[in-house]
Amino acid sequence: MSSIAPPPSAANIPEATRLELYRQMIEIRYCEKRAHDMFLQNLVKGTSHLALGHEAVAAGFGVAMNKDDYTFCTYRGHHHTMARGASMLSVLGELMGRQCGLMKGKGGSMHLTSAENGVMGSYAIVGAHLPIAAGAAWSAQYRGTKQVAAAFFGDGATNIGAFHEALNLACVWKLPVVFVCENNGYMEYTPIGAVTAVANPAADRASAYDLPRQLIDGNDAEVVYQAACDAYAKARAGGGPSLIECLTYRHGGHSRADPGKYRPKDEVEEWMKKDPVVLYRIRLLQAGIAEATLDEIDATAMAKLEAATEAAKASPPPELASAYTDVYADGGAAWRN
Repeated sequence: MSSIAPPPSAANIPEATRLELYRQMIEIRYCEKRAHDMFLQNLVKGTSHLALGHEAVAAGFGVAMNKDDYTFCTYRGHHHTMARGASMLSVLGELMGRQCGLMKGKGGSMHLTSAENGVMGSYAIVGAHLPIAAGAAWSAQYRGTKQVAAAFFGDGATNIGAFHEALNLACVWKLPVVFVCENNGYMEYTPIGAVTAVANPAADRASAYDLPRQLIDGNDAEVVYQAACDAYAKARAGGGPSLIECLTYRHGGHSRADPGKYRPKDEVEEWMKKDPVVLYRIRLLQAGIAEATLDEIDATAMAKLEAATEAAKASPPPELASAYTDVYADGGAAWRN
């Protein structure tokens, strides 16, 4: 595998930012683990795709964004939704199908949306959101707002036509959009290398669109954060899109129904040694940040999680009448007739 970008100097990132990166990673990790536990208790209905192991990508890009920027997620989008400011309660509530959820219990795990936080939807159709992200970037460019759209997708989406179409048009029009590939090595159950002509499915195709090759350690929050800052700055300055491939690994199967037994045991063990949350805590301690400070962040996150869990359990399911709302602009179908 080709070399990846080296970690940035710690001096480039303020301590407050580093602690915010850690806080987000911890909150995402705790919330995702709780979602798994609640599924085992039959409290989470339907399928769900957890992002355990992907926390550094969400935190790095989320912390670097402006409040009015846009995020477009895949069905594995809990982490990006929380990184933009959605609460644990609203995420867990949606997974449980409760009225306290982001979409009042009607969307579920694969369709998390939080427009007030710039999360313009999670998309269950692979690659479908990439042209939409380009469209949002085009809108920002037209309005001159300096907003940036960030579209996150898995390695499998790089073999979808929409990936190439969106990337090509974004480059032609120099749109302020950042395409971020979370390469965890697998397209559902199939190793990405088994069906792709290049070793790095996003980075190795960048040159076809006259973009620089960017392959980074997606388990290093600071590497991700610095890459995000650079890409956002380029986009805001009119420099056009970026394509960034983040190497990472999911700790579990593709979805809640997948035990992930198709992955070699030694491969899983090696990636588990690169746990982004564990490694970042070690780095912060080595940098001189007090253990008590990190422990307080952990404790606060756990307290928030416990409160969110109990509140979500107590929240009622959607009323049947709500099935007829939020469907069309006027809340019903009468206008079509």
